This record gives sequence, structure tokens and C-alpha cells, in this order.
Amino acid sequence: VVRPGSHPPVLTSIVRRAELVEQLGIDVFCALPFTLEFSRMPPAEFAHHALVEQLHASAVVVGENFRFGHKAAGDVAVLSQLGETFGFTAHGIALLRDGDGETPLSATYVRTCVQAGDMAGAAHALGRPHRVDGMVERGDQRGRELGFPTANLRTDAWTAVPADGVYAGRVVRLDEWGRALPGPPLGTAAISVGTNPTFEVRQRRVEAFILDFDGDLYGDALGVEFVERLRGMEKFDSVDALVAQMRRDVDQTRSQAV
Repeated sequence: VVRPGSHPPVLTSIVRRAELVEQLGIDVFCALPFTLEFSRMPPAEFAHHALVEQLHASAVVVGENFRFGHKAAGDVAVLSQLGETFGFTAHGIALLRDGDGETPLSATYVRTCVQAGDMAGAAHALGRPHRVDGMVERGDQRGRELGFPTANLRTDAWTAVPADGVYAGRVVRLDEWGRALPGPPLGTAAISVGTNPTFEVRQRRVEAFILDFDGDLYGDALGVEFVERLRGMEKFDSVDALVAQMRRDVDQTRSQAV
């Protein structure tokens, strides 16, 4: 809205956020549409319109670096002052920080981990593995021909997809709204992200080989959870060399017991 096309990669969709909030036992989740008009509200108008008129807030809890209102003019101190005027209390919560005690565990921190393929770092900050959702579409069937049929995930362009490479992880089924279906994961998976340089494929893809699974997933919605990066993307001299490495990837994934 403010700078179209310049937004950072999205870690979680609105549906996924609502799902996570529900798991925490919170009863109501509200997502306010961020329009150009909304972005131009000064702090006082935002507090009165969004917090008082719409939410009837009696207490507001935010992170210590919370900013709001036009040009991010409001902070926790301003929110507290407005609370005195409008009849609510404001509470700023200290941010969790990395082991160095300096770096806050923020969305920016998680994106940096994801873009570097540091899935352990991302999971540490999130409290769960980073998940990429999408629909299974037909690929070129090359994985099936090599003995490793993969689910090819069609992801949204704005999704935060990890760095190119091979990962160990899990796959879960999603319902029509993008929420994880109840029950155990569909299975442990060896996941490939990137192009396929051995076959000169230039399109970047997310492909998951689900261990010990035999079924048709075309058209299904899946969530791919990235647990650990096994290696970078490589170009092999022969198909046999590629298949041998894929077998090692699967063995390593299985041994991780993700």
C-alpha cells in the first residue's frame, strides 16, 4: 500500500497467523485492512478508531519497539499517554534476543535465517519450524523417473522460501483454508529448493520427496516444514551421480528423525 512491490518476503499468511494464535488459546483474532487511508491515521485517531471504537480495549500489550500511526509517529510512550485519555492501559513487553543478548528475535531476524538456509536459527526464533504452503502441481516427472517422486509445490511469489539447497523436513496436509489438518504429519521429507542445474532447469521450485509415501497429491494443499539444511544445490556430471547423492540425502533425512 505504502510502497507497492517493495514488501519483504512473507513468513506467515493471515490464515497461518490465525491458526497459530488459536493454538495459543486466544479466542478472537482480528486483522484490520491496511489501506492507504488507514496508513495516514495519526496515532490518536488510530487509538480511538481501532482500539477503542472497534476493539473496546481495556488493556493493550505490544512489543517494546511497537510503532503506530502515520509515519510511525507513535511508540509505547505515546500509546500509554493515549490510554490515559481513552481509558485503557498499555504494556510494552521486552523483546526476546539471540544468544549474544544484542540481536532481537524479530521477523527481520527470521527472514535473514531463512534466506541463509539457517533453519535451526529460524526455528529457534519462531518456536517452530518455518513452513512454506502451496498447492501440488504437475512437474516434469523427472523425480519419478529417477525413483524419487516429488510433490512440486506452487508457492506464492511473496513467500519466504529458504535458500537453494536440500533440506530435511516434514510435510503436512492443509484444508481448503490453508490450516493444518489434525493428526500426524503426512511424512518426513527430503526437500529440494532451487533450480535443477543438472538438467538445465531454470525455474526455481520447492519439491518434497515424502519418505515411505505412495499416493496421488496433485491438487492438494500441503505445508512443507523445513527442519535442517543438508547441503547446497549442485550440478552433477551424470544422472547416476545425481541419483547416488539423492539416496544419500534420503538416508540422511531418515537418520535425522525429523
